Amino acid sequence: MNLPNKLTLLRVLLIPVFLVFLLIGGAQVNLFGDIKLDINIFIALAIFGVASITDLIDGKIARKYNLITNFGKFLDPLADKMLVMATIVCFVALGWIDAIAVVIILAREFMVSALRLVVANDGVVVAAGIWGKLKTFVTMIALALIMFAECLGFHFFIFNEILIWISAVLTVISGLQYLKAYWPYIDSSK
Repeated sequence: MNLPNKLTLLRVLLIPVFLVFLLIGGAQVNLFGDIKLDINIFIALAIFGVASITDLIDGKIARKYNLITNFGKFLDPLADKMLVMATIVCFVALGWIDAIAVVIILAREFMVSALRLVVANDGVVVAAGIWGKLKTFVTMIALALIMFAECLGFHFFIFNEILIWISAVLTVISGLQYLKAYWPYIDSSK
């Protein structure tokens, strides 16, 4: 197993550890004044950061050193989806964000996954486009900012909603771009 695949596998293995810290929360220490830091959510944020960074690094290494494998093509997008989906579902469970934007994000992820399956029959690989990459970057930043605010005890539902809806809008735009690009493969008139 090459280094990019190990990094992708590490990202997958970090997800349950991340979720444990995110969901148990509650271990607070005083920073200064009335501001308290939730250590468990802060650790979850750090793990999320490491997992997100491995997503950047594994792809760059794989492309630079020609280490692209079928295993990597399979696991890398799956790992990204698992991390984002697990995070946003937990955010809903914790009451940090509303479920509507999450349903939109999840629907797009399932749609793109299904699209990849359909076009794979014709030997086509659906590569991440600029909108997909922008969506992923903005979503990771939004999720990190929400966790950062929450670990400091600042629960601003409106702030969280603005961030998740920006992600949802970019998610819809990137989903529409994928549909437009690969429509000939799913056009029902053919």
